[in-house]
Amino acid sequence: MIFSPAVRATIGLGFTQIVGWGTTFLMPSVLGRHIEDALGIPSEIVFSGITVMFAVGAIFAPRVGRLIDRTGARSLMAAGSVLYALSLAALALSQNMTTYLLCWAGLGVASTLALSTPASVALAQVSGPGARRAIALLAIIGGFASTVFWPLSGALDVAVGWRGTLLVYAAIHLFACAPVHFLVLPRRRPAHHTAGTAAAASSGIPPEVHSRAFLLLSLTLASGAFVFTGAMVHMIEILRGLGHPAASAVLLASMIGPSQVTVRVFELLFGHRYSIMRSAVFGSAMLTLGLGLAMLAGVNFVVALVCIFAYGIANGLKAVQRATLPLALFGRAQFGTYMGRLALPQGIVSAIAPPTIAAVLSLYGAMGALWLLLAAAAVSLLAMVLLARLARTVR
Repeated sequence: MIFSPAVRATIGLGFTQIVGWGTTFLMPSVLGRHIEDALGIPSEIVFSGITVMFAVGAIFAPRVGRLIDRTGARSLMAAGSVLYALSLAALALSQNMTTYLLCWAGLGVASTLALSTPASVALAQVSGPGARRAIALLAIIGGFASTVFWPLSGALDVAVGWRGTLLVYAAIHLFACAPVHFLVLPRRRPAHHTAGTAAAASSGIPPEVHSRAFLLLSLTLASGAFVFTGAMVHMIEILRGLGHPAASAVLLASMIGPSQVTVRVFELLFGHRYSIMRSAVFGSAMLTLGLGLAMLAGVNFVVALVCIFAYGIANGLKAVQRATLPLALFGRAQFGTYMGRLALPQGIVSAIAPPTIAAVLSLYGAMGALWLLLAAAAVSLLAMVLLARLARTVR
C-alpha cells in the first residue's frame, strides 16, 4: 500500500510525538519517586524539571520557528531527536540537583526542535489545504501518550530501574525517532509553501489587522495554557479539595482523556462543516462554564463530571487550535514564524502555572485555585470573542 506524503508524515510524527511527550512531560509521574530517593532531592525539584523544560523551550521557540520556515522541519526535528537521546542519557547518569536540572534544560531545547510546534508546522508544509485535518489527527494520536508510556514506564522501572528506563528512552529517540523524521519529512520545504504569494496572501485576515489579531491570539492561547497546564498537574488535588474522596477524584480526573479524544475525533470528522472561529469560541466558553460550575457545585459528583467533560472538551479543542488558528488567520507562508512567536508566551505561562497553582492551593485551598483558573479562562474567552469578531470571514 502506497501512502501519500501527508499520511506518512502524520503517522510518523504521531509516533514521535507520543514518544516525545511520554519520555519527558509524563515521565516524572511514574519515575519521580525513585529519582527523588536516588538523588536525595525533594519532590518539588523533581517536578520542576518540567518547568525548566517549558521555560527553556519558550526561549528558543521563535528562532526555531523562523528556521523551519526557511529550511523545512526535517533536519531540525531529527536533530531534536538526537538531543533528546543525549539529554535522557545524561539524565540517567545524573547524581545531583544541578546536573538533573541541566539535563531538563537540554530536554527543553530538544522539545523546541522536535515536539508539538515543529510537528504542526511540518504537517502544514506537507499537507497543504488538508493541514487542519492532519493536525487534528496528529492531536488524536498524541493524546495516547499517557496510555502508552505510563504503563511502559512502570514496567521498565520494575525491570531495569529508573536509570535503565531513561537509557531505553534515549535509544528509542536515537534509533527510532530520528530515522522516522528523516524518512517521513521532505528534504526541503515543499514548493507550495515556498511559492506562497497570491494564494497565501488571499487567505486568512487582511495584513493591516495582523498585529492586532496576533496579540489577541497570543493572549487567548497563553491564558488558556495557564489553565490547562496548571489544572492538569493539580486536578486530583483540586477535586479532593472540593470534597471528593481520593478514589472519586482519580476516577473523575481519568475522564479528561476520553473527552479530549472524543472532541478531537469530532473535529477531525466534521471540522470542515463549521467555522474554526466558532469552534474556538465554543471551546473557550466550555472552559469558563466548566470552571464556573465547579465553583458553584463541584462537590456534587455529577456536576463535577460535567465540569471534567467541559474541561476535557476545551483542552482537546485547544490542542488542535493552537496550530490550526494561526494557519487559518495568517496562512502558510510564515506559519513557522508565527507558531514560534506564539510558543514563547505559552511556554512561559506553562512553566509558571504548576508552581503558581500549587502555591495558591497551599494558601487558599481548592476554591482559591478555581478563582484564579476561572479568571484566566475568562481572559481567554474574552480575547477569543474579540478575535472572532476581527476574523469573521475566516473559515
